[in-house]
Amino acid sequence: MVTISDVTTVFDRLYPPELAESWDAVGLVCGDPSAGVRKVYFCVDVVAATVDEALEWGADLLVAHHPLLLRGVTAIPASTPKGRTLHRLIRAGAGLFVAHTNADSADPGVSDALAARFDLRDLRPLHPRPDAANLGIGRIGTLPEPLTAADLTALAARVLPATPGGVRLAGDPGRVVRTVAVSGGAGDSYLGDATGAGVDAFLTADLRHHPASEHAESGGPALLDAAHWATEQPWLAQAAAALVSSVGPATVETFVSDLVTDPWTRAVVPDHPREGAS
Repeated sequence: MVTISDVTTVFDRLYPPELAESWDAVGLVCGDPSAGVRKVYFCVDVVAATVDEALEWGADLLVAHHPLLLRGVTAIPASTPKGRTLHRLIRAGAGLFVAHTNADSADPGVSDALAARFDLRDLRPLHPRPDAANLGIGRIGTLPEPLTAADLTALAARVLPATPGGVRLAGDPGRVVRTVAVSGGAGDSYLGDATGAGVDAFLTADLRHHPASEHAESGGPALLDAAHWATEQPWLAQAAAALVSSVGPATVETFVSDLVTDPWTRAVVPDHPREGAS
C-alpha cells in the first residue's frame, strides 16, 4: 500500500521544498508518514467546507495549496477555527500536506496550469529564479491567435473557475493582445516584471488600487484581475495527475475539489448610472 511518506516523497520531487520562500510553511502538517493512503483529496484552502467534503469522501490525506499554519503558533486549541480544523483531521486519521510557493516556482507548477487554460505557447518564467532559468514565479507565453483585451477578459471568465467577482480589466478594451503573463495568486509585486518583459497583458489576482492605477497610467500591459482561488484551482488537477502518474492509478484515488473557497460570496454591479454621472 502507498503510504503518506510515499506521497510526500513524490511531491517533494515535483515541488522541492527548497523552492519555497523563506517565510512559507510547506510539507507535512499532520499525519503519520507510515500510514497507508488510498484516497487523496486536493484543495486550495483548508477551511471547514473543504474538510467537510474531504472527510465525507473518506480522504486519508489532504493536499492543499495554502498553508493552514503559515505563522508560528504556541497552541492549537479546538476553540479556534484552525485548531478545530486540525483536531478534526487528526481525529479522522487524515493527513495534511501543503505545497505553496514551492509549487508556484516549480516546473510545471501553479502558473503552468493557469497558462494551459489559455493555451499559451513557448512558456518562460515571469520572475525567474537566479539559480535556474526554467524555474520561478509566473509564466509568459503567446496566445494561439491575437485577441483584444476585452475578448481575453471574456475568455478568462469562461476558462477559469467561476467566482462572484468574475474577472476585471484595467486598460484599453480594444488593445490587441498577443503575449500574456500569468501568475497564480496575488501578483501585483510582479507588475514590474510584466512591464519589463514587454507583454501585452498580465493576468493575476488581488491587484490593489494604487499599484494598478499607477501601472495603467504608465502605459504598462493591460491588467486582468481574477479571484485568487480561481487562478490557483487549476493546479489541483495537475498535481493529482502527477501523483497518479508517479504511484500508479491502481494504488490511489484522487478527488479534485471545485468547491469555491474564495471569501467573496457576492458582487453587485449597479444597473443605473451613479448619482451625478452624465
